[in-house]
Amino acid sequence: MNLKKVILFFIASALVCFACTPKTENKQHFVSVKNGHFVIGDQPYYYIGTNFWYGAILGSEGQGGNRERLHKELDFMKSVGINNLRVLVGADGYAGQSVKVMPTLQLEPGVYNDTIFDGLDYLLAEMGKRNMHAVLFLNNSWEWSGGYGQYLEWAGEGNVPEKGVYDWPVFVEHVAKYADCDSCHTLFLNHVKHVMARTNRYTKTKYTDDATIMSWQVGNEPRAFSDEAKPLMAKWVKETTALMRSLDKNHLISIGSEGMWGCEMDMQLFEQMHADENVDYLTMHIWPKNWSWIDVKDIPGSVQTGINKTNEYMADHINIAQKLKKPIVMEEFGFPRDNHKYTLDDPTTARDKYYKNVFAQIVKSANQQGVFAGCNFWAWGGFARPAHTFWQPWDDYVGDPSQEEQGLNSVFDTDTTIEVIKKYAMQLNHITK
Repeated sequence: MNLKKVILFFIASALVCFACTPKTENKQHFVSVKNGHFVIGDQPYYYIGTNFWYGAILGSEGQGGNRERLHKELDFMKSVGINNLRVLVGADGYAGQSVKVMPTLQLEPGVYNDTIFDGLDYLLAEMGKRNMHAVLFLNNSWEWSGGYGQYLEWAGEGNVPEKGVYDWPVFVEHVAKYADCDSCHTLFLNHVKHVMARTNRYTKTKYTDDATIMSWQVGNEPRAFSDEAKPLMAKWVKETTALMRSLDKNHLISIGSEGMWGCEMDMQLFEQMHADENVDYLTMHIWPKNWSWIDVKDIPGSVQTGINKTNEYMADHINIAQKLKKPIVMEEFGFPRDNHKYTLDDPTTARDKYYKNVFAQIVKSANQQGVFAGCNFWAWGGFARPAHTFWQPWDDYVGDPSQEEQGLNSVFDTDTTIEVIKKYAMQLNHITK
């Protein structure tokens, strides 16, 4: 056999061997915590994400569903570096209350709207295709998704008076009963079991085996609402996280706390709850307008004051995370447009400055391998456009829940904020590769 034939023989043999070699699929790794930091496989995970609470509704084929828009939103978010979405599993109770998210998932205790479950399945499947991760919260202190108030009604404790939606003392007096409502807690724990036992009908993967899910979260801003209820609330959270851990060894578990503001200004309570062995990381939320840290009559002129107070709040909570040797995420922060309008022609120079401050600190933390691991700004408006000051069926879903002005805190695709997000998200993605 001459040299030319020998060479051709070996080339052909190599090609045959290559073709016959089984191809290994890229297995998606779970987000986990190692040595006090988020990792995916062996790579550190720091992120800029957003709140996309209506994702399951958008992914459904019923009222409010729009899969074409969902694909467009996910692709756009991915293109600007957003890879982490905080999502409401589903609202509670029959739709119809003036401020409740529609459609709802849990119509009655243990009775579910399969259309929304299907939407959640579809959302997770589409996120998985894009290598994005979801934080799924299952309860809510606030009335816009049912939450505390709905469980109290189901337990025979009455419902939130209609005026309580906008009357803080009336609202607090009612929902403070939740901390001591054992029957409410039993109903909620049954809900947790039902959700976590689900198998995604599109991927055929059990939720507990789905690496697209980063974390199960007790609820959105769980509060005691009174000093007397603090130990009861802490006990309920501890029972919930223990149940979650017993059902799922793969995923992270979080509380959804605002931090000091969500613990009746009690940092000791915040630390106590997050020291729990079943809680994998800490969370904090910051609302400069709601907490009167800025002047709504001069938002650009007062943004630096808001930034200064934000930095103090962040530092206090990061110190506790360092003490506990766990990561911390700023998973909610919102900021209005310059003139406190809700239309897209109002600029966002103050918001952009505020966001830059938060994002820069995450980038710094990533460079120094710090515990400040990520954020989810509130909230994603994307390609939607507000049709009314307050949401009406079936307007586009933006980031602002029904009881808030549509466009108040939403980030839309045409906002200059998008370039700020992209700049810092790309820096993080570069650091963590």
